[in-house]
Amino acid sequence: MSKKRREGLAIRLAPILNGMKRGPAVILPKDIGTVIGYTGIGKKSIVVEAGAGSGFATVILGNMVKKITSYEWNEEFANIAKENAKRAGLRNVKIKLGDVREGIEEKEVDLVLLDMPEADKVVPHAHSALKSGGFLVGFLPHFEQAKSFWMECEKAGFGDKFMLESIVREYEVREFGVRPKHIGLTHTAFLVFARK
Repeated sequence: MSKKRREGLAIRLAPILNGMKRGPAVILPKDIGTVIGYTGIGKKSIVVEAGAGSGFATVILGNMVKKITSYEWNEEFANIAKENAKRAGLRNVKIKLGDVREGIEEKEVDLVLLDMPEADKVVPHAHSALKSGGFLVGFLPHFEQAKSFWMECEKAGFGDKFMLESIVREYEVREFGVRPKHIGLTHTAFLVFARK
């Protein structure tokens, strides 16, 4: 693959994420930015995340919210996420080794973000953990997952629900012929939002 072609595939990361250890796939900036923008979380927010993976979303969120607790059932991934949060210098991040499908201990949280298989099984626990007006967001790669998640949100009594995906195109800028690059960062996942 040519250098130019490789550059077109590059994923641009926030400086805080550069050099962090990778494990499983990560939530990309285009998606985590969409979550932040639609939920309005900020410096006073309490967040629960499940599916810590490499901890990239954990670090981005931890850098801006009051506190984030991230559940991860895979010990190897939990250790990677802990290492990455420590490397980022975050003291408001807690990585819990455990299966969030068994329950969420935290209460009155502003956001529950689920990036995991069978996220639909966590919906009732998320509803109990959220404060009134809080958001549940599922990061779901497949239509079937998104539909199951949506239906569980409906059963659990969530109000305002919507589903979207974020597609990003980078552009070639040159003296003549500014145009989209031939390679884009298209589908990563459907984001299903539900508000308590």
